[in-house]
Amino acid sequence: MFKNYLKIAWRSLRKRKGFSLINILGLSLGFGCSILVFLFVQYHLQFDNFHHNADRIYRFNTEEHRDIVDYEPSVPPGFANAFKQDYDYAEIVAKSVDRDDFLFTIETSGDKKQLKADVDFTEADFFKIFNYPLINGTNDAPLTEPNTALITEQLAKHMFGDTDPINRTFVLENKETIRVTGVLKDLPKTSLNQADAFISYKTLKSYSEFLSSESWGGINSSLHVYALMRPNQSIVQIEEQLQDYVQKFRANHKNVHQYKIQPLSDIHFDNRFNGGINSQTLWIFSLIGFFILIIASINFINIATAQSIYRSKEVGVRKVLGSDKRHLFWQFMAETFIIGLFALVLGVGLCLLLLPSFNSIFDLDLSFSGILNIKFLAFIMTLLALVTLLAGSYPGVLLARIAPVLALKRKLSQKDSGGYLTRKTLVVTQFVISIVLIIGTIVVGKQLRYAISSDLGFEKDGIVMVEIPDDIEPIQLNGLKERISQNSSVQKITACFASPGAGYNNWGTSVKFNNKPESEDFNLQVKAGDKDYLDAFGLAIIAGRTFYEKDSVDEILVNQDFVTKVGLNDPNEVLGKQVNINGGLAKGSIVGVVADFHDSDFSENISPIFIAPIPNLYTELAIKINLKNANSAISHIEKEWTAVFPDYIFEYDFLDDRVAELYETEQRFLSLVGIFSGIAIFIGCLGIYGLILFFVVQKTKEIGIRKVLGGSIKHIVGLVMQDFFKLIAIAGIIATPIAWYFMNRWLENFEYKTAINWWIFVLAVGIVMAITFVTISYQALKAATTNPVKSLRTE
Repeated sequence: MFKNYLKIAWRSLRKRKGFSLINILGLSLGFGCSILVFLFVQYHLQFDNFHHNADRIYRFNTEEHRDIVDYEPSVPPGFANAFKQDYDYAEIVAKSVDRDDFLFTIETSGDKKQLKADVDFTEADFFKIFNYPLINGTNDAPLTEPNTALITEQLAKHMFGDTDPINRTFVLENKETIRVTGVLKDLPKTSLNQADAFISYKTLKSYSEFLSSESWGGINSSLHVYALMRPNQSIVQIEEQLQDYVQKFRANHKNVHQYKIQPLSDIHFDNRFNGGINSQTLWIFSLIGFFILIIASINFINIATAQSIYRSKEVGVRKVLGSDKRHLFWQFMAETFIIGLFALVLGVGLCLLLLPSFNSIFDLDLSFSGILNIKFLAFIMTLLALVTLLAGSYPGVLLARIAPVLALKRKLSQKDSGGYLTRKTLVVTQFVISIVLIIGTIVVGKQLRYAISSDLGFEKDGIVMVEIPDDIEPIQLNGLKERISQNSSVQKITACFASPGAGYNNWGTSVKFNNKPESEDFNLQVKAGDKDYLDAFGLAIIAGRTFYEKDSVDEILVNQDFVTKVGLNDPNEVLGKQVNINGGLAKGSIVGVVADFHDSDFSENISPIFIAPIPNLYTELAIKINLKNANSAISHIEKEWTAVFPDYIFEYDFLDDRVAELYETEQRFLSLVGIFSGIAIFIGCLGIYGLILFFVVQKTKEIGIRKVLGGSIKHIVGLVMQDFFKLIAIAGIIATPIAWYFMNRWLENFEYKTAINWWIFVLAVGIVMAITFVTISYQALKAATTNPVKSLRTE
């Protein structure tokens, strides 16, 4: 029986090739988008699920409660050992400090090779918590001795070629000689940790006294503490007990800590603690993929129900010959299955074709081989079954209930065949989804343009940021600045720690104001720069003056937000007041107030900051250049820089690129919404094109009569189009509050946001109307220009 269903279904599809093609193309795009979304979601859900006992691995985080709550994926350096000594909740506790772009120098037979790689300073027990096996398959990582390292296969290849790397040495950051004691298998892309080398924790002291100490005085976001908890522990109860540490170690601090324990499975999805992606984003992408599939299914239903009046004779004959409703229903389900199967194969092909571009946009590592697994096959089979049921059942019921007498006498109307009101409802649903996606694309793009092109309070264009080693002497630095400045394309130059904005090197610390014994209850952002800092970044003084460079720091600049946070209104009121920052890092009087500037992205408020000349903090040169001669200017900078630092690698980037990187997630979100909006509209247009063919045939006689009675082409084209424009208008009314609600919720993530103007909704509806007009104009004009004699002869 099933074989017969398929045979008849195949004949029926071949008979109506045009409509079958429309259905297959629409469904294939729906399947392709759904598969890409599935792969995207599956990729992110796989993060860190490969570790043994992953359900018992946790990270300790800190909520810093001041005037606002800051979230740090870290704890004070002394936390790990204290927790191990005081509690028995964990089997293993280990510390790790991640550092990006450390310099590796390898000497082989007199030749020197240099490269940069990401480093983790880790305790040996770290590898008893996480499953990062050596190439011999064991997880016994020998990192107990100082100056020893484990490196990944890829880094070993880059450093030592095909030779055995075990017991080979390299120099790290031109300081310590490190010996390789093992080679790790390359870490999966779906790993929280993406270090290229793991250095013994005892080596850290050469690179950071604070992080290698047992201090409770501060937090550095590069230090992480992980634990393999014993089974069946109550995390809530442990967190409550950890509050004793606040009184024990931080009783005199206004920065009140709350120590939190985060499951490994949550880390990737928690943006508060620098997670990779927000779980809300996965839900949004999943819903978009689902709605596109719904649009494709709606196309199928609309075209199928519209065809029902033209398949009525076939149904009548079958019923007269003995077919019952059940046979007719399954006959149509078989047709739907065949169309769905063809569409699924084509959708998988489209997915594979688009996968490289998809990987590029979202920085993924999906491959053809990676998708051929049981989960993927189960997903696409479920998808096929769902679409077959969703798209085939309602048209199947309509066809099965057609009265054979009316069908054979060709007296079947749209009302008799059913589905007319349903079809309009489904078309409106299509338009609603398309309009909401278009509005979302416009709002996200508008917010991105607002964030990137707004006045951030500092100059960012044409500023080259160049790293400098932390052991440079002031006389060297001044000489380098002078030589770089001799090039006519170099306009300004400053040495600094933490440029304005870009979210780089954020360092919040405590401040005592006006000789008060207690610290203020807000976090003060550390900025350090020489006398040219303000000029190079175009920062404006609104009260007082800039500082003078001296041997010791005794003059300090603050911003307007600092003035507000200390409870003053007039910037002049803080001039001459004393500040003590970070227990003496900078100590002196306030001599000037700079205008506020955005120190991070628009999702955060402007922070109180201070600027002072602290040479031992300088990590970068900021060089303003003439972009017309950018290549020659950068070549000159590289030449002079390399002359001073021959043992380092010259690297640079532009400050405006750093600012743009802050919105990389939003840019990717915009790309996906924009692409899927286009696909949704295209699928909808396919369905509209199919419907207009039936519409024109249905009104053939009416059009002919109107032409005989003097109807103009313009009038007849309007007749054909007016129904669709009415549906779009209704869809616009429905879509407007839906889109407004969801985009308002999305914009709540930003402290500084664009407005959702009325014209956005009008534009979205106008775009859909314009695209619909283009889609149906050919058939409408064809119907309007057809000879009325021919139209009136049509049965």
